[in-house]
Amino acid sequence: MNVHQNREKRTLRVMSLNKMIPNILTLMALAAGLTSMRFALQEEWKHATLAIVVAAVLDTLDGRVARLLKGASKFGAELDSLSDFVCFGVAPAMILYLWSMQDAGRWGWIICMLFTMACGLRLARFNVTSEDITKPSWAKGFFSGVPAPAGAGIVLLPLILSFILEWNQLRDSILVAIWELIAGGLLISTVPTFSFKTTRIPKSWMFPVMLGVAAFVTFAVSAPWWSLTVLIILYITSIPFAFRRHRALNNRLLGES
Repeated sequence: MNVHQNREKRTLRVMSLNKMIPNILTLMALAAGLTSMRFALQEEWKHATLAIVVAAVLDTLDGRVARLLKGASKFGAELDSLSDFVCFGVAPAMILYLWSMQDAGRWGWIICMLFTMACGLRLARFNVTSEDITKPSWAKGFFSGVPAPAGAGIVLLPLILSFILEWNQLRDSILVAIWELIAGGLLISTVPTFSFKTTRIPKSWMFPVMLGVAAFVTFAVSAPWWSLTVLIILYITSIPFAFRRHRALNNRLLGES
């Protein structure tokens, strides 16, 4: 047995705390996603939606904590992808099926499965393309299609709006089906969307941004469903701007080559 094999065996037997913390956050996100389906079975729609929000927050944190602690690993990346599929592919589809789509019979179930499959395809594509070293550096600021957590927020928008407006029309299975197909299409599309992982804030903007975040948190605590709706709508409206920005950068690259 050579030195390299001995090193691999030691790596499997011992894992540093830095690598465990991001994985623990991922497992907490997975637990939140599974709990959302339990709430949906009990028709506690607000709790089910909040559980998805918690999963999205934890999903955002685990990657950043992994990079901060230098605890990123292949195992963590695979676990994160599986958690995303459950939390943002399976759970939202189940919530919408139990809330509205079961009234559409087999077609409602088929559409919910299509959304889940679209999320799985989107995650598989991300895992493959993230290893592409030929992409230009500015491409790290964009996703290809809508990321899974954002897709879950978009597809749940009719349910979230029903908490505010209390319109029975929002629960109509035809309306929800059309919206679910649109959300699934955004997941598997190649439309560029902003990735805020690499966003850097100039020092001159630090205090205004902190003040804005504090104001949004205050608004979210006092009116969580309105703030979540505004956040999702703002994200949707950012997609055309991301497309224009990506095209401009790509044209500049082609012009330089």
